[in-house]
Amino acid sequence: MVWSQLADIRTPPIVTTDFLYIRFIGDRTIHEKDFGKIQKDRISEMKKWARFLKRARDEEQRDRLNLAIVAANNHYAGFGPGTANTFRKMLDLPEMAWNDVESPNTGENISSNAKQTSLSVFLN
Repeated sequence: MVWSQLADIRTPPIVTTDFLYIRFIGDRTIHEKDFGKIQKDRISEMKKWARFLKRARDEEQRDRLNLAIVAANNHYAGFGPGTANTFRKMLDLPEMAWNDVESPNTGENISSNAKQTSLSVFLN
């Protein structure tokens, strides 16, 4: 089951497999011209999901849970990579430096001001 935060729809945080997939999807009220910086405060929502993830990791699911994948689009808060970093901090993970990331596809340096051209552009 995918855990989703989408406008007024929230899925129950039930662990159904050995990995979690959490989606932070916005309601399209942030315009593309405004992408690149956080526009909406989504901290309280993300804290709730961070608590669910930590509980799933620490409780009876610990032996079963191997991976958590978290996706955030730009429409959620204004800047998907910034949302990801905020969530990483909530989980006591280090921030990613998006301005120093090299694309494995083209080898070019990608800055936080650049448009993402593919789903895998930030993957190493």
